[in-house]
Amino acid sequence: MRAVRIADGAISLAEVPAPSGDGVRVRIRSAGICGSDLHMLQAGYPVAGTLGHEIAGVTDDGTPVAIEPLDACGACEFCAHGEYNLCARGPGMLMGVGLDGGMADEMRVPERCLVPLPTGARVEDASLVEPLAVSVHGLRRAGVKGGERVAVVGGGTIGLTAVAAAAASGAHVALEARHDAQREAGARLGAGEVAGTYPLVVDAAGTKSALERCVELCRPGGAIVSVASYWEGMVLPGFSLCLKEVTLIPASLYARVGASRDVDVAASILAANPEIARTLITHRFPLEGAVEAFETAADRASGVIKVVLEP
Repeated sequence: MRAVRIADGAISLAEVPAPSGDGVRVRIRSAGICGSDLHMLQAGYPVAGTLGHEIAGVTDDGTPVAIEPLDACGACEFCAHGEYNLCARGPGMLMGVGLDGGMADEMRVPERCLVPLPTGARVEDASLVEPLAVSVHGLRRAGVKGGERVAVVGGGTIGLTAVAAAAASGAHVALEARHDAQREAGARLGAGEVAGTYPLVVDAAGTKSALERCVELCRPGGAIVSVASYWEGMVLPGFSLCLKEVTLIPASLYARVGASRDVDVAASILAANPEIARTLITHRFPLEGAVEAFETAADRASGVIKVVLEP
């Protein structure tokens, strides 16, 4: 089968053996290019296998599914409490990073990783379930409430999914973003312009300047939830953070509370609001166009938001 991999520091489409063994076979229909994929490529991160952790497809019995790309152990204390994002296996359990991902014709995953799609969610769009679940998880950790004022800093995919998830919770959302296309997308998803200070601010950018801006926008005694990836380390604006007694809430990936998984909530939000997919997915490429797709995804100033590969 075909699979997208990094070879000699560049994206390549390789012929590899089809996966075999345990697990459910999923024929991939959509695989999103994440900012972390771009970072790993640009930084020379040693990814030995197939890329792709934003994945959706169809099982052999015809069921459309998204995939929760975590092969957690299911046995450690964190998994037992539903916090399998903190599993003892560590980051190596993430498909597309430590394990083969879904930028391929097909893959096999544990049955527990399947996310059946509700009516209204198209499998061609359902690679968005994964980034949307990141925002669902972060907002859940922050305890977002209906009617609450929420500001989002950062207009990439995660920032825009945070807008969509906060709006779905009944919050009043504002977005601060770098590019016009991002601000326009935020407006389509229900975000207004930033004004004043907020009890909850979402850091979706992952930079020193963005975190400083989050503290500025946070009202005294408020909270910042960070759903961003800080690849180069985090620098806190310590004086203003402490002066305002701002609570900083880190959030990573997605997990479960009781029987409710963040990924299932994300799939429901996606199904209920078709505008999310129409707004976020700006480019689609066949799998053989992977090189051009990654080049397109890296050019944020051109108006690109989410690039999806369609095997």
